[in-house]
Amino acid sequence: MTVRTANFTLQEYQSRITKTRAAMQVAGLDAIFVTDPSNMSWLTGYDGWSFYVHQGVVLTMTGDPVWWGRAMDAIGAGRTVFMSDGDTIRGYDDTFVQNPDKHPMQELAALLAEHGLESARVGVEMDNYYYTAAAHKSLTTHLPKATFKDATGLVNWQRAVKSQQEITYMRRAARIVEAMHARIFELAEPGLRKNDLIAEIYATGMRGADGHWGDYPAIVPMAPSGMDATAPHLTWDGRPMVKGEATFFEIAGAHKRYQCPQSRTLFLGDVPPKYRHAEAAVLDAIDAGLEQAKPGNQAQDIANAFNATLNKAGFQKDGRCGYAIGISYPPDWGERTISFRAGDATILQAGMTFHFMPALWLDDGGLEITEPILITQTGHECLCNTPRNLWFKP
Repeated sequence: MTVRTANFTLQEYQSRITKTRAAMQVAGLDAIFVTDPSNMSWLTGYDGWSFYVHQGVVLTMTGDPVWWGRAMDAIGAGRTVFMSDGDTIRGYDDTFVQNPDKHPMQELAALLAEHGLESARVGVEMDNYYYTAAAHKSLTTHLPKATFKDATGLVNWQRAVKSQQEITYMRRAARIVEAMHARIFELAEPGLRKNDLIAEIYATGMRGADGHWGDYPAIVPMAPSGMDATAPHLTWDGRPMVKGEATFFEIAGAHKRYQCPQSRTLFLGDVPPKYRHAEAAVLDAIDAGLEQAKPGNQAQDIANAFNATLNKAGFQKDGRCGYAIGISYPPDWGERTISFRAGDATILQAGMTFHFMPALWLDDGGLEITEPILITQTGHECLCNTPRNLWFKP
């Protein structure tokens, strides 16, 4: 029989629930219904590719959380969540799946009423990929006496400071993304079809590193070349790589759902002076930003130092230059909380992890040199050892 080992101890899950309940109390909530798969996993350990149907975790102020979802996925819940009581795993009938005549939230409303929450103050993640307008309408219709409040980000913020075990998983993911970048540099050359290179990136990522297996990343590889690289979020196609073009590779290593994204840019052929100038500006700006990456500083301190240095070199970046990372599921490896940008006064604490993302998009290509970082007791740690520069092959 295949035996699963829990990713975290029972004590860690209980600590997470205690932190979340404290936030619920501050928000004036009796219960929350959590649909973000990252938050579901962080609270209970649930891990399955079932977020395309309605599911979630119910947490009240007492007792264990309750996993709720499609009945066939309840088996997977039993294999992954820390809860052992049968009443903490509840599945709805398959006739509710993608049926225009009825909605699974009818069943959730009945479950909440069963737990005495028919008139409760319930928090739901209103601005979340997985909680639809139809779901909210159905839930509020079938639980008319309850008061629903927006709890978007409530659990996400409890995830900001990582435990030692979480940091261990992220360091393993860092080794994996290092191996992925090394494989890119080894294989990339003019004439190589981009999809063949992506296949090797995936293979390397899944094989893992240092004896630790690779999980699926929350975002597919971003690997645009030439003019496609003037845009930030294009993926790949079947065209061959050509000399005279830059390609940036925004990829992530993943282990036990913990994500470690990192970007590097590769130029095939002689690097034009404008790219060398951009490289020097970005590297100086990264150093300036990292000097501010320490506990007690604000998130915006990193962005302000980075942008001030970049602007002196004649470049400007309009978007944020970093964001919190950790456990994630598609379609995003960010935690959707802290950003490195002007105005974010969040105080940095030891144990926070970020993707420092100082990318530039030029008029004929892109330049991405990024670092996943950990805030330590005295400063910061770059989680990866990938050489920090513009890569090139003559």
